[in-house]
Amino acid sequence: MQTISNASRRSFLKVVAAAGGGLFLGFNWTDADAAVEAAATDATAVPGVGFNSYLSINPQGIITIMSPNPEVGQGIKTAFPIVVAEELDADWKNVIVEQAPLDNKRFERQVAGGSGSIPHSWTRLRKAGATARQMLVEAAAKRWNVPVAECSTATGYVLHTASNRRLSYGELATEASQLPVPTDVKLKDHKDFKLIGQTIKNVDNPGIITGKPLFGLDFYREGMLVAMLQRPAFGYTLKSFNEAAIKAMPGITEVFTFDNNVAIVGKSTWQVRKAKNALNIDWTKTDAAESTSDHNRIFTDLLTSAKATVRRKDGDVDAAFKSAAKVVSAEYQCPFLPHSPMEPMNFFAHVRPDGVELVGPTQTPDLARNETAKLLGISPDKVTVQLTRMGGGFGRRLKADYAIEAVQVSKRVNAPVKLIWTREDDMTGGSYRPAVRYRFEAALDAQGNLIGYKLRGASINEGNATREDNFPAGAVDNLLIESAVHKSAITIGPWRAPITNFLAFAEQSFLDEVAQAAGKDPVQFRLDLLDKAKTKPAGPVKYDIDRMKAVIQLAVEKSGWGTKKSIDGKPVAQGFSVYFSHRSYVAQVGEVVMQKDKPVLQKVYAAADCGIVINQSGARQQVTGCIVDGIGHAMFGNMTFKEGVPDQSNFSNYRLIRLNEIPDVEVHFVDNGIDPTGLGEPSLPPAGAAVANAIFKASGKRVRNQPFIEDAVFKSVL
Repeated sequence: MQTISNASRRSFLKVVAAAGGGLFLGFNWTDADAAVEAAATDATAVPGVGFNSYLSINPQGIITIMSPNPEVGQGIKTAFPIVVAEELDADWKNVIVEQAPLDNKRFERQVAGGSGSIPHSWTRLRKAGATARQMLVEAAAKRWNVPVAECSTATGYVLHTASNRRLSYGELATEASQLPVPTDVKLKDHKDFKLIGQTIKNVDNPGIITGKPLFGLDFYREGMLVAMLQRPAFGYTLKSFNEAAIKAMPGITEVFTFDNNVAIVGKSTWQVRKAKNALNIDWTKTDAAESTSDHNRIFTDLLTSAKATVRRKDGDVDAAFKSAAKVVSAEYQCPFLPHSPMEPMNFFAHVRPDGVELVGPTQTPDLARNETAKLLGISPDKVTVQLTRMGGGFGRRLKADYAIEAVQVSKRVNAPVKLIWTREDDMTGGSYRPAVRYRFEAALDAQGNLIGYKLRGASINEGNATREDNFPAGAVDNLLIESAVHKSAITIGPWRAPITNFLAFAEQSFLDEVAQAAGKDPVQFRLDLLDKAKTKPAGPVKYDIDRMKAVIQLAVEKSGWGTKKSIDGKPVAQGFSVYFSHRSYVAQVGEVVMQKDKPVLQKVYAAADCGIVINQSGARQQVTGCIVDGIGHAMFGNMTFKEGVPDQSNFSNYRLIRLNEIPDVEVHFVDNGIDPTGLGEPSLPPAGAAVANAIFKASGKRVRNQPFIEDAVFKSVL
């Protein structure tokens, strides 16, 4: 059993009585000086200093957990309470979860990004539940006049087995609130978990299924106006537009310009949308307007230029390549990609003389608040942010631009405003996954050993398109990683599994090419490199070799790697990929068969090591969703530009994966008992390479560029 010692009584809980009596626990995740407050008579009187989240128990035994982090579909609103309820020994049927607003005085890291919520909060949440449980046990022991050691807990009750007595948490809550906060709390052994590791339904499922107003687009405030903007293409400035005609349209209350945008404000979404469609704008094109053909030329220049930033250099790379028996080289390229969430950007803002109210879907509520305060020249304390559930984000909602637009419009019209982006706005207005091209070179000796490795990443706007310390760094004696960048007017931003979403495809596809040139099985080739990194590392090794080997071995076992398979008499070709990102390790095997000379993806096996799995349902959905997302964009996603204007503006001309193209996905987890690591992104990076390597096995043709459907192996059959 694991024991955690509190440094001081103020390091963890503040305790007050809830309305009608009962225990209200607020747990602090950082402040070592949090104080136990005197009992209050109303839950709303909970002091706001030093809190990050709350756990409350009412006399009826109902447990309410305020979930601080934004819910973007990653299941955090369910996972956080599971962890607290596990250590509390709560009856899950009696748990209520509520979304907390932005509150920097009580909460920490109210962010949905980087797959970091659970790793950051795991111990803190367990500690919260365990401390509450211990206080309830002490209250029961005091009432029964028995030693605390003789008491235990189970599903919302404190038990005294010797006398066959029990008391519910609700019956004990008020008494527990009068006790001092324990200085030491014991956390459960993993083998004793009852909720963690089970399959638990998402707490928002009933609301989603019945159409409850959970999302930003659902939000409505009596008297609010609706706003839409027309934004310029990349490299254009506003010259003039038919302002008078737009103002005269039904329901339109305001038309104005700011920051090179045209804003239309009106009484209803439909009226504003009609006015937006009627805009006739004259734009001035600048020299910054670029086309996709320009980028192809720019990539070539960046990859051949002597100017590049060295990110890592081990050994004598030049000597290794001069002595090589064989050199393998290849280039891989990916396009810009929009985020394409189901729910386009939107936000509500009401700028008042006494402060600002913000409501909407954001992955970074604190950024929205701080940017608002900066814009208006007010204290951040004057800005409130209420979080709604998000209909997808994938990194797009890490930015606050759309929230700030709502603030600017509300201030201008002196009224509450709901800003709405159309699908076309969402797809053409940035920010995009950056376009990148990679050049790889590998030097092999006469025995097929990898003795030299070079990678240069050339990107549009991304300062470093590499992850210089990721595998195979540390496993190659002579290694050079470089990056080069071109600055463009086309805006970029974090896109699910930033950088690694394409880098993993390129690295893992290239390693397959090197393995083929070395005459070795691609899986064994990687395992040999990992053994080399463990026994004779070349420079720092910043990934866990044993964890990576474990997912490789699990994927090999579950997929039957190397065994002969067939579907309807057609041979099954397998492709392999493994990657480390966001603290977790995922190996995948893709299976492809040729049908009418077309490679068709049938199945993907995934082996993931994300530490302890909190919720089997949510975890499997995250892995499956990542794989479908990764495969879909690798095969079909493509955003191109002509003189700064996006060629794709809606799903009619931007291809997404279709239901009949989604493969069977079989998910397995490594059970190693370590604390949880990231899961919202790590399964996406290796997906594309597992498919591409299987396509090569099936067709004999390498797919090096995304989207795959533009490759010759698909052209003749599409």
